[in-house]
Amino acid sequence: MRIVYSCYGGAHSSPVAAAIHLGQLPRQTIPPKEKFLELQLFDQATSEQHGQLRHLGVDEKGNHVYVLGRGPRGSAVVRALLSGVHLMGGRTHDIKIIDTLPTVNLWMRIGGLFSRRFGWVSIGRPLVLHGIRRAYPRLVRLVELVERNLAAGWPVELSCHTKVLKDFLCTPEKTK
Repeated sequence: MRIVYSCYGGAHSSPVAAAIHLGQLPRQTIPPKEKFLELQLFDQATSEQHGQLRHLGVDEKGNHVYVLGRGPRGSAVVRALLSGVHLMGGRTHDIKIIDTLPTVNLWMRIGGLFSRRFGWVSIGRPLVLHGIRRAYPRLVRLVELVERNLAAGWPVELSCHTKVLKDFLCTPEKTK
């Protein structure tokens, strides 16, 4: 199976979700800001990288884990990716694209805009770090939902329109 954690830019929520999935970040505690900065792709993606799959590793069950920044044409990028897989004779049902945007908060949006779009890293990165720590429990729950779905043969589709994610979204953020 190929698991693709996807968000707008591929710089914040999706690399963190992928790192949680791969066991690079803890699940029981919110890591300090420094741990996020150590992640391979955190706050690094550029708009030129939108639409590029970036492989982060293989999980303990043998699933390949990727990050994808979709940019402003999000659904078109996903359709193009799946169409390309189909054209090459691949099985699109072996690719699960997980939208991490439902976990993103206002701190992350504003910080990401400043850091990635405007290049004002010294302003944007602290905002993103504050936001990612607030959103962290939701990212952990999303990854655990993905893992439960994988273990059960993927019986529930995870899109923003399903009750599973709507219930997930209604759970408030907590900061420790």
